[in-house]
Amino acid sequence: MARRPLSLQARSLLAASVILTAFLGLAGVALDRAIYDTLLISLHDRLQGYAEAYMAKSDVSRARRWIPPEIDPEPFLSPDSGFYAGMVGPVEVDGVRRDNWRSQSAYAVTDLPQFDAMLKPGATAFTKAPVDGAGGKIYLYSVGLSWPVPGKEPVLTTIHVAEDARHLDAQRNVFRRSLVFTFGGLVVGLLLLLLGLVRWILQPTRRIAIELVRVEHGEQERLSTDYPLELKRLSRSINDFIDSERNSLKRYRNTLADLAHSLKTPLAVIRSQLETGVEGKEFRWTVLEQVGRMDQIVAYQLSRAATSGHSTFAAPILIEPHAEEIVSGLEKVYSTKNILCEFDIDPKAQFYGEEGDLLELLGNLLENAFKWAAHRVLLTARAMPGAAGTRRNGLLLIVEDDGPGIPEDKVEHLLQRGVRGDERVQGHGIGLAIVQDLLRAYRGILTVSKSENLGGAAFTVRFAPG
Repeated sequence: MARRPLSLQARSLLAASVILTAFLGLAGVALDRAIYDTLLISLHDRLQGYAEAYMAKSDVSRARRWIPPEIDPEPFLSPDSGFYAGMVGPVEVDGVRRDNWRSQSAYAVTDLPQFDAMLKPGATAFTKAPVDGAGGKIYLYSVGLSWPVPGKEPVLTTIHVAEDARHLDAQRNVFRRSLVFTFGGLVVGLLLLLLGLVRWILQPTRRIAIELVRVEHGEQERLSTDYPLELKRLSRSINDFIDSERNSLKRYRNTLADLAHSLKTPLAVIRSQLETGVEGKEFRWTVLEQVGRMDQIVAYQLSRAATSGHSTFAAPILIEPHAEEIVSGLEKVYSTKNILCEFDIDPKAQFYGEEGDLLELLGNLLENAFKWAAHRVLLTARAMPGAAGTRRNGLLLIVEDDGPGIPEDKVEHLLQRGVRGDERVQGHGIGLAIVQDLLRAYRGILTVSKSENLGGAAFTVRFAPG
């Protein structure tokens, strides 16, 4: 079973979710690292402050021994406080001499191996990563001291102050929870905002889809045109396509109706001959004549039905190569008239449609011109630029001859639509009926006038820019 493709809305939300998650995730990692560094700096300053407090309340005996303060600072009184202090060096406590000292909170703690290290006077050390000790992890700050003794060598000691790592971890976890809830709410809020924004942006596309369904069901003839600029051209192209398809269907129906109507007369003639009992050569020639007539009718109607008509996505076709091909054939047919056909063709002039329709259009116009011309025919082709935003240029075709021309009072009758297969246009034959059908299919306009250049007839065809 084929996987159903995601909608544009789902794609947008999925992409936004991935981007937001990645961005806020990286931002969260950066903020977490920043707050950890901040907490670490605060911890360092706090332990340094405790070490300085011990130094301020301590003294040195005449026997060159360090005397700790009688009462430890508040955090170092309770064994469960998570704060530990110690000193390495000659110490005197209550008259008892020893080589090290521990705060009240560190009496019962045996695993403080870092507290045995000695530092040079003035040297400090701080563990940015927690170390093992006090039944878990601790952060340790140490400072080497040199206590002056009058008339004697100074007393060298090292003070160690430590804090349980769980304190910093607890503060960091509070921040992390706050960060998760804040960023989580931010993601949800942004996604909801984006959902509303995407739905608003895609609303015109959903409306196009709804209108297309209505057109398919016959509830609506065309798409509306009140769309944003980016979709206006799309809706116009779809409307052009719909109109083209409807015109093609209409043309096929008209052609079939015309074909059926046109074949009635030849068939009626043959039937009447059969019913009257005519035999022999007369009957044979009658049948041949009517069959030939039907062949002409079918060929003509098929030519009309093959007209593809206006197409929104048609490729452009150059005029000059096809005009040369048609004129080359006509010069052979009318070789006895010795007609000169001249071209005035703009290289940018292009026909948007089927090649066969262009050949049919030029062929009929040029054939009429060759038929009635005395010695000269002129074909002019010009591109007609449209307004800004048009997809393609228009086209102007003019076919002129130096023949007798067409009386002005007969032009309207000449351009009337024929509805029978044996339609004949006075003076210019069946070809102009095909030209009229082609122009209707391609939304072109045909006008007939007197040629200012050659003095005969001038057939002007215009295709508007689109």
